[in-house]
Amino acid sequence: MFGALTEKFQDLFSKLSGKKSLTEENISEAVKEVRLALLDADVNFNVVSHFIKKVKEKALGEISLKTVSPGQQFIKIVHDELIALMGNNEVPLDLKGKPSTILVCGLQGSGKTTTVAKLGSYIQSHEKGKKILLAACDLQRPAAVEQLKTLGSSVGIEVFILEGEKNPVLVAKKALEKAEKEFFHVLILDTAGRLHVDESLMDELVQIRDLTSPREILFVANATTGQDAVRVAQTFDQKVGITGTILTMLDGNARAGAAISIREVTNKPLKFEGVGEKISDFQLFHPRSMADRILGMGDVINLVRKAEAHFDEQETKKMEEKLLKATFTYNDYLKQMGMVKKMGSFKGLLKMLPGMSSLGDLDFSDDHFKEMEAIILSMTPREREEKDELSHLRRKRIAKGSGVSLDNVNRMVKGFSRVKELFKQMPGKRKGFSGMPDLNEFKNQLKGNPWR
Repeated sequence: MFGALTEKFQDLFSKLSGKKSLTEENISEAVKEVRLALLDADVNFNVVSHFIKKVKEKALGEISLKTVSPGQQFIKIVHDELIALMGNNEVPLDLKGKPSTILVCGLQGSGKTTTVAKLGSYIQSHEKGKKILLAACDLQRPAAVEQLKTLGSSVGIEVFILEGEKNPVLVAKKALEKAEKEFFHVLILDTAGRLHVDESLMDELVQIRDLTSPREILFVANATTGQDAVRVAQTFDQKVGITGTILTMLDGNARAGAAISIREVTNKPLKFEGVGEKISDFQLFHPRSMADRILGMGDVINLVRKAEAHFDEQETKKMEEKLLKATFTYNDYLKQMGMVKKMGSFKGLLKMLPGMSSLGDLDFSDDHFKEMEAIILSMTPREREEKDELSHLRRKRIAKGSGVSLDNVNRMVKGFSRVKELFKQMPGKRKGFSGMPDLNEFKNQLKGNPWR
């Protein structure tokens, strides 16, 4: 998502790795490149200046270290400072109060209404038993009310609508009364946006805020707009008093300016991020995870969370044992493929692994996995367990049954064997799978899609 910035950082770190040690000269050159990369990514100028000063001071203080390579030293310093800049730790929602009211605000085009539904769905899945009400207070944008109604229905969350009402403050008032009377735990208010900040918008938000006393006032910022989002966040904070920010559209070509700058400029935490169009593409903002992604180090934090949410612990343990022994079968693969599909696209998941962010040239279409699923389902039970050898005649039958060519079946069988061989060769497998594989070798094995 941070393509250009990540590429510049990786080029810089690669240059430093060829140096024998950190010196004042190469530190100054490196810091200059970091500064230009951040400014080009539309990070706030004052934030960049403060960040660069801290990085340079730390790097100069570690010139005498001989045990770590210059590249590793500098990467660690930049990584640590990025984490500090974006807040160090996750900041959870304040859900105290009966009901706990959350006011969501932002400009038009930031994805605010969709974010309201995503936030409701997130609370619903992470706070079991919470009764949630969404309130359609955006009466400014045509179809906003219907959009929220449709989104709410898709995730089974009730949406409060006051038909024919033109006053959003009154809608908020009635929604709060309903939430109190019917014992809803959480009330989320979708408020109106404008194409730009104006007094009427702020007056309306202040009235809704004063009437509903929200525990959270969350500003929705489009991550692709860079410093513009930061300036707007400042204005909303000054006028309404935000408690945090939600970054949207991080699946697009985000320049990173908003992600890196907003927390420092507003002094309010980044709380959530939208990473796709689906309602489920929504997660807590974790500074370390974001720093990892910006520097091209993958996103292990959110990969583990996805796995925990979708994988059965006992099944995972069994599969790990099979992988370590390289005894997994087509049946096992079919089962794993089903679980992985719930987590998202396979190519997207691969990029969350450390060192795998540059896999843009790999041929990993999810259609390939649908095809493989069809091929495996066309095998007999004994063939799936590798008890019967897949002879030429058997492969012809499988090709006909799955609607693919014989060549595709042959490639899949060959690729399956290659991947089993890859797991056999993984370092660390005798130590309980604690070691990471050689990522360069892993990437070479993956090129061209090993399953095909």
